[in-house]
Amino acid sequence: MVSNSAAWITAARAYPFEVKPAPLGVPEDNQILIKNHAIAINPVDGKIQSENLFSLKMPTILGLDVAGEVVAVGPRVARFKKGDRVTGLGAGFRTGRGEEKAFQAYTILESDMACKIPDNISFENAVVLPLGVSTAASALFNSDFFNLQLANFPPQNPIGKTLLVWGGALSVGSNAIQLAVAAGYEVITTASEKNHGYVKMLGASQVFDYNSPTVVSDLVSAFDGKTSLGVFDAIGEGAWTRPLEFLQNMVGGTKFMTTVTPGYPNPEGIVIKLTQALSIKGNGVGKAVWEDFLQKALDAGAYITAPEPLIAGKGLESLQDAVDLERRGTSARKIVVQL
Repeated sequence: MVSNSAAWITAARAYPFEVKPAPLGVPEDNQILIKNHAIAINPVDGKIQSENLFSLKMPTILGLDVAGEVVAVGPRVARFKKGDRVTGLGAGFRTGRGEEKAFQAYTILESDMACKIPDNISFENAVVLPLGVSTAASALFNSDFFNLQLANFPPQNPIGKTLLVWGGALSVGSNAIQLAVAAGYEVITTASEKNHGYVKMLGASQVFDYNSPTVVSDLVSAFDGKTSLGVFDAIGEGAWTRPLEFLQNMVGGTKFMTTVTPGYPNPEGIVIKLTQALSIKGNGVGKAVWEDFLQKALDAGAYITAPEPLIAGKGLESLQDAVDLERRGTSARKIVVQL
């Protein structure tokens, strides 16, 4: 009989994770159960453990990004079958079900928040996608955010509007660039100087060093004569000053910014909204991105699994070291644990 185990937080701010048995999920309508082969780490994982973010009921399981092999499918699932290699975003933080979180041997995924992995892409490379793709998609395509036309493969024809992605080398930024370009929009981005070539490879037309003292004026000049959509801030965590200065100094365009972390200011004349990955679950955007676009783009080799994985160990016992490594910060990499 198959059994499950997970890396648990047993109490608020408990350290380290405790690996012990966990319930094995049973897929319901439009769900699949996968045996995890790779788990990716996100900043929110360390924040929940160290700060008791969201005041979750304990004990609990963390994690969002998984890749693995389908072992069971629920009713009304047509896209997947047993044995498929897949990656997807666990919805447990929205549903409240531990079986739908990532830090365990088996995870339940929603069928509209997952896609198959082509044979030429490893589990470790594929698992960097889910949260980055979904967070970017929620800001770009949800009707109450940028409300852009959807990404398409082959890419949409250019429509003459430009988006500024602040922090294009990060996981969310890397995917925001690719999704926006596939939807027909020009992307200008910021990144540290060493990552300029990387973000251009992803599709950015221009890139500026966010550490430069002239970055705001340089960006204002770059947007001269363009129709600006606003700013997608992929950094958050208090890095709002310069993108807000850009919006305040920009002539024309939309005074709108999305960001990935709470606590942002509310300057007069600028609208700021917090984007959340799981908002695309069940509203049509998830299906449009994960099924209609991403599956086709990956199969064609037209979407880059970015950023590159940084393997931090093997087994659930390695998750604590991986979370600690993520807390220390990485550049154009995403921390991954193999199972």
